[in-house]
Amino acid sequence: IGVEYMHIQDPDQKRWIQQHVEVPSEPLDAADKRRVVRLLNGAEAFERFLGAKYLGQKRFSLEGAETLIPMLDVLCSAAADANISELMMGMAHRGRLNVLANVLGKSYAQIFREFEGELDPSSTQGSGDVKYHLGQTGTHRSPAGNEVLLRLAANPSHLEAVDPVVEGMARAVADRLGNRTDAALPVLVHGDAAFAGQGVVAETLNLSEVEGYDVGGTVHIVVNNQLGFTTSPESGRSGVYATDVAKMVQAPILHVNGDDPEACVRVMRLAFEFRQAFHKDVVVDLVCYRRFGHNEADEPAFTQPRMYALIQVHPSIRQRYTEQLVQRGDLSAEECNEAQADFKTHLDRAFEETHEPHETGIDDEAPILDLPEPAARPEPVATAVERTVLERVVYALTTWPETFHVHPKLARILTAQRDAFDAGTVDWSLAEAGAIGSLLLEGTPVRLAGQDTRRGTFSQRHGVLVDAENETEYMPLNHVADDQATFGLYDSVLSEYAALGFEYGYSVATPEGLTAWEAQFGDFMNGAQITIDEFLVAAEDKWGQHSDLTLLLPHGFEGQGPDHSSARIERFLDLCADNNLRVVYPSTAAQYFHVLRRQARIPRRVPLVCFTPKRYLRLPHSRSPVEALTHDHFHRVLGDRATDLDPSALRRVLVCTGKVAHELMDGRDQAGTPAAVVRVEQLYPWPEPELLAALDRYPNATQLWWVQEEPENMGAWRYVQGQLLRITEGRALDHVARHASASPASGSAKVHEREQQALIAAALGGL
Repeated sequence: IGVEYMHIQDPDQKRWIQQHVEVPSEPLDAADKRRVVRLLNGAEAFERFLGAKYLGQKRFSLEGAETLIPMLDVLCSAAADANISELMMGMAHRGRLNVLANVLGKSYAQIFREFEGELDPSSTQGSGDVKYHLGQTGTHRSPAGNEVLLRLAANPSHLEAVDPVVEGMARAVADRLGNRTDAALPVLVHGDAAFAGQGVVAETLNLSEVEGYDVGGTVHIVVNNQLGFTTSPESGRSGVYATDVAKMVQAPILHVNGDDPEACVRVMRLAFEFRQAFHKDVVVDLVCYRRFGHNEADEPAFTQPRMYALIQVHPSIRQRYTEQLVQRGDLSAEECNEAQADFKTHLDRAFEETHEPHETGIDDEAPILDLPEPAARPEPVATAVERTVLERVVYALTTWPETFHVHPKLARILTAQRDAFDAGTVDWSLAEAGAIGSLLLEGTPVRLAGQDTRRGTFSQRHGVLVDAENETEYMPLNHVADDQATFGLYDSVLSEYAALGFEYGYSVATPEGLTAWEAQFGDFMNGAQITIDEFLVAAEDKWGQHSDLTLLLPHGFEGQGPDHSSARIERFLDLCADNNLRVVYPSTAAQYFHVLRRQARIPRRVPLVCFTPKRYLRLPHSRSPVEALTHDHFHRVLGDRATDLDPSALRRVLVCTGKVAHELMDGRDQAGTPAAVVRVEQLYPWPEPELLAALDRYPNATQLWWVQEEPENMGAWRYVQGQLLRITEGRALDHVARHASASPASGSAKVHEREQQALIAAALGGL
């Protein structure tokens, strides 16, 4: 055992480590030793059985690191004995099948059937996933008889992508049980190359002690087999140890020899005790080896011949440990051999079960060709609220303790919002506060996090008031009523990948609440694309995992350059299938109010991608009457705001979405052009019935034009073109957009303005 702790600045933590490490280790008792032997027997027998029966198939063997199984076992027992309710685990491929079988108790027969290419008929998976990505739930009973619920999160091939997801799940459990950060124990199992090489590891560590993200400490286990696929350590990192990144949060790092199971067990107990004492992260570096190639199908001696010459003659951990126990007289050779023989008999019996008649989980009649997707049925949800509810929210927003000193400028802004409400209108930020506040009054917890989200990127939210004299804080929406649900509003670290992964995990574990992540600008979601692709979009189809996470992505071309103009609408629409997302671009405050409340109330849980305004947050035309919040609902399609148009006289209908609709209607009103503007407020699922109804109002219109401010190869055009072709009904279909471009927008404000004027003129020209 080697301990790195001198980088820790807290003297109490240093002293604790010295007192617990610089003393003779207490030897394992006979029962513990037999338990370790039994677990090592199971771990090795499982791998050898798979290797013999499924020769050449990928299994990402644990051989060389089998000590991980008794390490996890002792950690689970410690958690159970400490009355921790749930142990949340995340890990990538290496050893995952072994952990599923020997830690979480997944049926051996089911694992073998997955090797046969079958699916679990009891699962809710759509397309499913490979066996070493699947999650599992189990229960662990400690030797003392205490139990803890185990959850292994499903994980894609992006090795460390699950890390923040697990942290978010753990935080959700803590919040649900009354802000008890000791209620759940997150455990992350890493590979050495991935721990050193994947940036999301550092991002996740950086969340560990930030308000709103603290989970009371995570136990990290690095399975350090000294090789990343075919890459040696000197090519895989610049630091001395694969665990050096953990020093950034002053976590203690315990290095332990994987060939010494008793030392490994001692280290795991020490790691858990440190976590419990100081509620912070701790890292265990399990120094071991990988007996075979990365996926058992490749030959590692091609690239590391000397290492694998040594590994080939190196006895297994089980063999070394049992020989030591026998030599010390702690265990008889007959006892060890009997345990191994019994376990192999059990596996043989399970293998036989795979060939007995059973459901395969595969529907031979299911279509495999690219057939048209069935239209999503409308999901009507009542989202209007009583005016008295909104009045309570507005009162809370504009009231604070007498001793609290609100910044004078901000006080005037909040007072103006209240005056506007009294006069009958709400702006974007007040509509959002009304949606959140009304949900809180109905008992729905809300969590909203992101970069500068407490104030709002555009100084529009001010969800947390800061005393102008002493900087104490006051959150108005947590003071609407005594019996309301809780509202969590957090500024995140400057991260997208881990931050969005955390909120995704939180939403998975909080089905009763509304969870939202806001990007500072919409294109910041680029940094979280792995989380979007692997979790938000596909988790339900792959793993039957449900989330209703809301993404708030500021979008709009306003002359600020290529960055921060586009939230990449086209990417999300490319990812839409099987009703896996809701994609909306609301154009009024009321629409935003109703879409947030709908997301919290709608029965089917899928993520919401909501494109939000920037400069247009304060646009007069985006404001809504209070009655639109108290007597209306979310409209998937909105008609023209003009009430004096003669529908029979119009020849062109301009269909668009979001911000550009206001510019088109302004241009139309100024020029007196006979054209109608129809707004598609929900892009997916596509609102065909509502759009047809809106177009039917203009029976003599012969031109149907799609208008977008994004370049032609971006935005929604390529998606909506096929949708509109089905409903043209004799109308000529055309589109107006910026020229196709590699960059989203011009870097010059003057060029942008000229482009925008030309765009509006082209849409309204020739009439």
